[in-house]
Amino acid sequence: MAEKRDYYEVLGVEKTASAEDIKKAYRKKAIQYHPDKNPGDKEAEEKFKEAAEAYEVLSDPQKRQRYDQYGFAGMGGASGFSGGGMSMEDIFSHFGDIFEGAGFDLGDLGNMFMGGSGRSRGHRVRRGSDMRVKVRLTLEEIANGCEKKIKVRKLVQCKDCNGTGSKDGSTETCPTCKGSGRVIRQQRGIFGMMQVQSDCDTCGGEGRIIKNKCPKCNGEGVIRDEEIIPITIPAGVMGGMQLTVPGKGNAAPHGGVNGDLLVLIEEEEHKDFVRQDSDLIYNLLLDMPTAVLGGQVQIPTLTGDVKITITPGTQPGKVLRMRGKGLPRIDQYGRSYGVGDLLINVGVYIPEKLNKDERALIEKLQNSPNIAPGSADKKNFFRNLFGI
Repeated sequence: MAEKRDYYEVLGVEKTASAEDIKKAYRKKAIQYHPDKNPGDKEAEEKFKEAAEAYEVLSDPQKRQRYDQYGFAGMGGASGFSGGGMSMEDIFSHFGDIFEGAGFDLGDLGNMFMGGSGRSRGHRVRRGSDMRVKVRLTLEEIANGCEKKIKVRKLVQCKDCNGTGSKDGSTETCPTCKGSGRVIRQQRGIFGMMQVQSDCDTCGGEGRIIKNKCPKCNGEGVIRDEEIIPITIPAGVMGGMQLTVPGKGNAAPHGGVNGDLLVLIEEEEHKDFVRQDSDLIYNLLLDMPTAVLGGQVQIPTLTGDVKITITPGTQPGKVLRMRGKGLPRIDQYGRSYGVGDLLINVGVYIPEKLNKDERALIEKLQNSPNIAPGSADKKNFFRNLFGI
């Protein structure tokens, strides 16, 4: 599989580009690699799709923010992640205004790539809108993956009419488009006058009109109701990522295609750990005797407490590493490829209050030759603690 290129690089714009600059850059690429100008050129077709995918992300402020922050990991891809994999039909459906503005006949292009013939793209199949929900996860759930069930209120197919919108199933041919679902108009483009097809306003592109509307859904074929939706959360996801559950969004009118359920991941704060990508950070505070003499201490992990050995003379600022005790690593396509580590930041507690006997012990040690630091000790200490 070829490595994905940076979306800004694909469109040839800077990361600071405005929304209008991004649209202009995409329009330029779309015209350059448009299949109508490059018939049979598979490389141009792939570049055309690549530009459309980049524009889909960078033209959406929320998607662009996630991409800027997390890169392709924030977009996902396969394994239930959103983004990527756009078909020609998706591109024409999402960005038809850009191609129409360039004077291309969308009816011809739609048929070219959907295997049809003639000038009409055919009846429009409506698509339900997507829904967005948030799911809060603990680090334990993120480490292992989990199943969640979410109750949502959404548009569902009307059972009385089986989603058709018709009381008795009867429909009639649309008088405006004569059943084609499309109307044709003339428009001047960069290549001169061209025919542009669009959905019929009378029937919404369906080619049929309902005669006797279903009383329960008023002819829409959908009603609002509650549904419990199971969601599979893969291990290693990160706050800000978005998962897609195909077909679990709002139902479409008149038996169309359901939208998707978009699940935004949020992380709950953990009492012991701080997350850093796939690594976990734990702050360990030692007492002075253990730091000086060494010993064993118990620390938590996501799979239970473990004991580790502290070597004598352990300095504040030292970082201990437990390999494989972090979170699963996932690539830009949502596939796991290893496990992060648990990093233990060591600190040493200096008591602020002492009783008489404790003070006497400390004073007795104060002038001991092994207690006072030398110049080399000072240099190593600050290098370990502050990196200087």
